[in-house]
Amino acid sequence: MDSLLVPALSISFILFCIYCLAIIVLLWYYLYYFARLAFYKDTLAGISPSPSERAGVRQGEIVPASIIICAKNEDHNLPEILPLVLEQDYPEFEVVVVDDCSSDNTSDVLREFEKTYKHLRVITIKEDVKHHHGKKFAVMVGIKGAKYEHLLFTDGDCKPLDNQWLKMMMRNFSGDTEIVLGYSKYKKLPGFLNKLIRFDTFNIALQYLSFSMADVPYMGVGRNLAYKKSLFFKHKGFATHYHIESGDDDLFINQATTNTNTRIEISPESFTVSRVKKHWKGWFEQKRRHLTTWTEYKSSDKIRLGIYPFAQAIFWILFFVLLILCLLTDFPQYDVYIILSLFAFRIIVQLVIFKLAMDRLKEKDLLLISLAAELFLLGFYPMLAISNKLFRRKKWKKI
Repeated sequence: MDSLLVPALSISFILFCIYCLAIIVLLWYYLYYFARLAFYKDTLAGISPSPSERAGVRQGEIVPASIIICAKNEDHNLPEILPLVLEQDYPEFEVVVVDDCSSDNTSDVLREFEKTYKHLRVITIKEDVKHHHGKKFAVMVGIKGAKYEHLLFTDGDCKPLDNQWLKMMMRNFSGDTEIVLGYSKYKKLPGFLNKLIRFDTFNIALQYLSFSMADVPYMGVGRNLAYKKSLFFKHKGFATHYHIESGDDDLFINQATTNTNTRIEISPESFTVSRVKKHWKGWFEQKRRHLTTWTEYKSSDKIRLGIYPFAQAIFWILFFVLLILCLLTDFPQYDVYIILSLFAFRIIVQLVIFKLAMDRLKEKDLLLISLAAELFLLGFYPMLAISNKLFRRKKWKKI
């Protein structure tokens, strides 16, 4: 009786070797990259948010800051969002809201807020039927209109979870730091779609935060992102990718970030939360738009990001293939035990790392669906890529 695992030039043995290689690659990502987030220690924890900090005193200089929000038809969100942003516990800041061709009552809502909050500045972009523009134009208008060097970005449907949000993000600007990457979650609601969207968001954050800690930062999320105004103009803003609908956050960070100028901020006080899509179609369109930027990343980032899901796919496919080969043939039973043991080891390591990382990001309820969500997303993203190839999206709309 032959063994599947006896070294020989057989297809079964080659598949087993590839299976083992996929596991090794995944363990490298879990233990070298993602463990950094799982075991993260906040080096600034001792200085914030202490009573003295809440009074406006902290270690190092408190820098004036501009919060920039691009709002397009947000009259239903701004009454809830703006007070939380405008009432941040911070000594000197402004809030710049760019009303980007809104056709609802956004302008009326903003005028009412201007009467109460003197540090709110509204910039209105009028619609030009001859010249359509995307979100990047609105972001550029906001940056140019901001009077401070340190900029913090969020969206018109995204709210901070704490009045220390601005302080937590700004505390990282010292030395060579020019970019601060934050975490933005989605609102928790019942249902599988909500958990899937939130797991996808966690999975993306797990990568960009962990890679940043490993000195290979590659992106940030515009719902909670800070950088210096001078950095924006140093890299000529969005000039190199203005023609791409999306990418006002990740593509700019991809071109401007280095292994010395970027920090992360994941204290719970620094989190923001956004409204989540409630229907599959809306999420599908949102993900299609986000995926258009991936091809513009640096080659090294594309390779690093591509190897991980490729290894995941190979792992799952070969696990089932090898298991079927063992069960349908007369291979020794210990072959099955070896394959299952390797499978279990990889899964246990993943779940431990994911649990610790989810604890850090306050997403504990996502652990139970993580394996099912992983399998779903491995098929979902190729489908998105095919959809983007076949169908082009039109001008930007807040999605």
